[in-house]
Amino acid sequence: MKQTKILITGGAGFIASSLADRLTDDEQNYVVIVDNLLTGSKDKLPSAKKKNWKFINCDVNEFRPIASIMQSFQFDYVFHYAAVVGVKRTLDSPVMVLDDIQGIKNILELCKNTGVKRIIYASSSEVYGESVTFPQNEETTPLNSRLPYAVVKNVGEAYCKSYKQEYGIDYTIFRFFNTYGPKQSTDFVVSKFLRAALSDQPITIYGDGLQSRTFCYIDDHLDATITAYKNEIYKNEVINIGSDVEISIKELAETIIELTDSSSELTYVDPLDEGDMKRRKPDASKMKELLEKELVPLKEGLQNILQSNYIKAKLNGQYV
Repeated sequence: MKQTKILITGGAGFIASSLADRLTDDEQNYVVIVDNLLTGSKDKLPSAKKKNWKFINCDVNEFRPIASIMQSFQFDYVFHYAAVVGVKRTLDSPVMVLDDIQGIKNILELCKNTGVKRIIYASSSEVYGESVTFPQNEETTPLNSRLPYAVVKNVGEAYCKSYKQEYGIDYTIFRFFNTYGPKQSTDFVVSKFLRAALSDQPITIYGDGLQSRTFCYIDDHLDATITAYKNEIYKNEVINIGSDVEISIKELAETIIELTDSSSELTYVDPLDEGDMKRRKPDASKMKELLEKELVPLKEGLQNILQSNYIKAKLNGQYV
C-alpha cells in the first residue's frame, strides 16, 4: 500500500517530535522531519527502530533547502510547527522571530506548487493578546498584542486563509495553549518548576503569581490534533488546543512542590515588562468534541512526566 508522505517542520521540538512519534507508529505513514536545531534536539526524534521516518537539518526560512526537500518528496500533508519559541527568547530576539514570516511564505508557496493536500499550522494562544472576554473563542480574536511572536502567528493564520481563498489550499489552524509533557524543554514554566523542585532549588515566580493559565497534557493535545487531521474535521477552520481548567502560577508551583515532596521555596521577582498575560482560558468546545473524553487532570499529567522513561534517562544529575 502506498505510504502517506508527511512533512513536519520544527520536528525536533517538544510538540512536533511528540507528533512525529505518534505518526510513525503507523507504518502507512512516511514522515520527514526538518529542524534547524535552534531549540530542538535530536534526542527527541522517534526511535531508530522505526524505519518510516527521516530527519533533515534544514531552516525553513531559507527557500532553496526546503524547496529541494518538498519537491523531492511531494508530500501529501504538511505540519508547519517550526518557530522561534520561549518567552525570553522571543522577547530578546524580536527580529529573529519576525524572520519566521518568511518560513510561512516558503511553506505555503511550496505547498501550492507541489500538490500538498492540506497544511496544518501551529498558531498560538498569544494571538488573543490581553483578552477582555473569556473563554477565548476562535471567532473573537482581538488582535491587540504588540509582541512580535503574536504578530507572526497572526500573520501565519492570515497567510493560510489567503492561500485557501486564492489557490484553494486547505488548512487547519491549531491555536496552542500551554501544553506540557516529558519532552518539554526548560524554557517553559512546568519544566522549569519541575527542574527546580526536583533539585530542591527556589522556584522563581514573576509578579504575584496570580496570573492564570491552563495546562494541557501532551497526550490530549495529540489525540485532538491527530483526530482532526485523520478525519478531515475542522478543515479550513481554527481550533483552540488546550485545557479550559484555570490555575494560577502560584498554585502550579505549590502543586509541583507537593507532588515531588520538595523543600523548594517560592521566590517572587518583578513582573516581566511584556509577554506575561494576566489570564488565559480557551473555549475548548472543539477540542472536547475531538477528544470525546475528559482531559487528563494536571496532577495526573505531572505524575506521568515524573514516571516517564524519557525523564528518568535525563535525571543523571540534570533534569531537562
